[in-house]
Amino acid sequence: MNIFSYHLVKAPLNQAIKGLFSNPMGKKTEGLIHAEYMTAMTLGSPIVSTSRLLIKQVAIFAQWENEEALENYLKKEKFGKILLNGWHVRLVFMREWGKLSGFKIPEQKEKLENALSPVVAVTIARMKPLAVPRFLKWGRPVEKLVRDHSGTLLSLASFRFPNTISTFSIWKTEKEMTNMVHGHSVMPKPKRHTNAMKEMERKNFHFEFTTLRFKPLSEFGNWKGKENYIPNLNGNK
Repeated sequence: MNIFSYHLVKAPLNQAIKGLFSNPMGKKTEGLIHAEYMTAMTLGSPIVSTSRLLIKQVAIFAQWENEEALENYLKKEKFGKILLNGWHVRLVFMREWGKLSGFKIPEQKEKLENALSPVVAVTIARMKPLAVPRFLKWGRPVEKLVRDHSGTLLSLASFRFPNTISTFSIWKTEKEMTNMVHGHSVMPKPKRHTNAMKEMERKNFHFEFTTLRFKPLSEFGNWKGKENYIPNLNGNK
């Protein structure tokens, strides 16, 4: 069964800088379908700030033929051993909106036990360069909404030169996430997400864009001194 994984790790500076220009997870990596190598950012941070682009903090989003392929990569490959020093969550696919080249979206869709189960969301966009200022105008309020939302367990943004922008968020429940998406959150200015989506429909910001929803399988390691972000998840170590 195909699985996805999302990794966060503080990489050595030389590796982090090298990764800005060359993805260490090559297309010929055994069992790897596709991987996005990105530099982490703080959601909602000022455009010009030290928290906007965290050079040594690396985010990897990958799809694997099966869990064994991921295990082998982490144990045997040089960059895989670096990833082992960080944190990651393993995911199975639930839903997709939009399209993004590289990934092979499974036909089989998993379901949560119920609407109160935790869920993971990943968005990835290939930006139109001239649309970036307009995207930031509409997107940063959404970043702040997700960052500050009482329903999130972990959230961040990431970037890869020249035009890839992504977000990652773990939600306590699917219900809280869908309420945010549809503007029903018990939060200040709850319509920020719906307003941004209307603006995107009016005039697209991206060449490609996708939002993916996942059921978390298991969680490993720690990030910023914390582990087990997802309560009661089987396989937490």
